Amino acid sequence: MAEARCERVRMWRWRRSPLRRRCDLVEAWVVLAGWVIALVCGVVAGLAAVGAVERAAEEQRERSRQVSAVLMEDTVGKAPARVPADYRVWAKVRWTGPDGRTHTDEARVMPDIRKGAAVEVWTDDSGRITSEPLSGSEITLHSASGGTLAALCASGAVLGCLWGVRQLMEHRRLDQWEAEWARIDTRNGWKTG
Repeated sequence: MAEARCERVRMWRWRRSPLRRRCDLVEAWVVLAGWVIALVCGVVAGLAAVGAVERAAEEQRERSRQVSAVLMEDTVGKAPARVPADYRVWAKVRWTGPDGRTHTDEARVMPDIRKGAAVEVWTDDSGRITSEPLSGSEITLHSASGGTLAALCASGAVLGCLWGVRQLMEHRRLDQWEAEWARIDTRNGWKTG
């Protein structure tokens, strides 16, 4: 016994056929438009995110300055910072800000340093301690990952909407099909089901 095979016909919604309905052609155009919009939105969102990350990193770099501070306590035997991958410890330091005032705060410094030693810390415009600005490779990594995530989210949102529109079209198509079957069945006065 020969096995029946069903071959897939590519691009069937675009070809002229007496079996193709108007809603099939509309769906083909909706899918094409949805993919194009998803691609454009993904590229625009990705580029916008890359620009935002680069601007924020450059702004942080412009506002930050490295200053010399004096360690106000020993760091010998102190536990590392709160981040497991960071070997530095928290200690109280004192420095002079750009306005000439003396500031005191906690900063992450190298372990095993004695009180009174000079350490380098990063401060912002107002003289508060801040984190070290991102390096060039860190900026590249952050902007690439942020741009990729933004592009995927934007494209995913458009494709999710496209899926919802296709589901509505499918329900409408099934309702039309049911109405046509009902009309064909009752035309001769009998029902098939």
